[in-house]
Amino acid sequence: MCLVAGGLGSNLRDRSIVMINAGKHRGEDSFGVWTDEGVLKSSDFSKVPEMPDGKIGLIQCRLAMTGSLGFTQPFVNELALVHNGEIYNHRELRTWLEGRGVSFKTDVDSEVILRLIEFFLDRGLDAFGAVRKAMLMMEGDYAVAFSDGERIHLFRDPLGVRPLYRSPEGFFASEKKVLWAIGQEAIPVEPGELVTISREGVEVRKVLRLEELRRKPFDPERAVKAIGRALTCSVRHRVGKKTGVLFSGGLDSSLVALIASEYSDVVLYTAGVEGSPDIEWARLAADRLGLELREYVFDLDDVMEAVPRVAFAIEEPNPMNLAIGIPLYFATRLARDDGVKVLLSGQGADELFGGYAKYLERPELMEEDLKGLGERNLARDDKIAMMNSVEGRFPFLSLSVVSAAINTPLDAKISGGVRKAVLRKAALELGLPKEIAMREKKAAQYGSGSQKLLEKLAKSEGLGLREYAEKVFREIFKRE
Repeated sequence: MCLVAGGLGSNLRDRSIVMINAGKHRGEDSFGVWTDEGVLKSSDFSKVPEMPDGKIGLIQCRLAMTGSLGFTQPFVNELALVHNGEIYNHRELRTWLEGRGVSFKTDVDSEVILRLIEFFLDRGLDAFGAVRKAMLMMEGDYAVAFSDGERIHLFRDPLGVRPLYRSPEGFFASEKKVLWAIGQEAIPVEPGELVTISREGVEVRKVLRLEELRRKPFDPERAVKAIGRALTCSVRHRVGKKTGVLFSGGLDSSLVALIASEYSDVVLYTAGVEGSPDIEWARLAADRLGLELREYVFDLDDVMEAVPRVAFAIEEPNPMNLAIGIPLYFATRLARDDGVKVLLSGQGADELFGGYAKYLERPELMEEDLKGLGERNLARDDKIAMMNSVEGRFPFLSLSVVSAAINTPLDAKISGGVRKAVLRKAALELGLPKEIAMREKKAAQYGSGSQKLLEKLAKSEGLGLREYAEKVFREIFKRE
């Protein structure tokens, strides 16, 4: 995980220095800079002012998962490239490319993206065609920027798991605050979109739409099998030797934990007020699954301390995201203190399988919510986890699981008033205890108790929760 940033325009070195300082919390192990005048990579951030000047450039600040300084981006070959995220099938793609005569300098997934795009460009495709080919082949979560020295191309995975923003003036970054620091507006790069920045301006094109995953609908029984297989494969790709799971004791996180425990040493992480439903259910479910549970029980003083940190991370005066972010902040901080760098989450299951009550009346909202998940939920979760140097991974959002869900009939998802019916059946077949598989959803802000404590803080200042969130935001970012 890391910061990626850069741009095309005047005062590039000065602006790049500001962006690195504003965003290095996403990657404090090393930094790398490529411009049209040179390259600098170092683990010593005091060397940032020594970076080469130029008129176009890419930046990375790296949070090391493995490897040494030699793995620091940007990767430079025919193109220069920076990447935030993980390509889980990079070994298979490497083998495919090597079989076609492509050689590699490292074993890093980011180089695979670079070589894959170069491979298709060398065979006559334009940037749009090369990126589309790469997107269809890559299994992973990614925000990518690459340059040929004249222009910069930006793209994100089709679900928007990793955040990426661009400005109308030709700069980009992983977080809004990095662009705000140089006086730029922050516009999301939409999932599955290619943005090309050149001296002529900014061009935006849609590369891959989720509708393209639609096939002939499964029958309900086949859907159960397909979902179970796809989710098992997705979890297996995303675990490490030791893997954390963001855990509420509900269907989604418990199913992810159960599958992950077959391939990794799993530790469960939860946070909430003592006596809250998420704490109680997490304890019960952890016991039934036979997995270690680490919990952070927070109170009003803890929330008061966390509010400015969470507001800084989420970059918006949104009271719901502030309330959801509080338990996530404490859980990821606990994982960091344990030395756990990878934390799996059940994010996305509700939008895919009909988990929210509103879908009973308006099922068409499921697809709309899925398309908006990147900026609404995933950006929030990524930024909070990165505050604590933890990488969130989302097994439900692999293209294979999304494809299985999109091709599952609605009446298999919501059946007899039971939401996520097909996922509950898949969970039972995979061995999840029935009382966990059938547990009704409770939103994180209510299940953890964070909403009530935030309302209490707001009331102590004579404010409603929205007014309180806006006040905190203004104080941190000095924005109206």
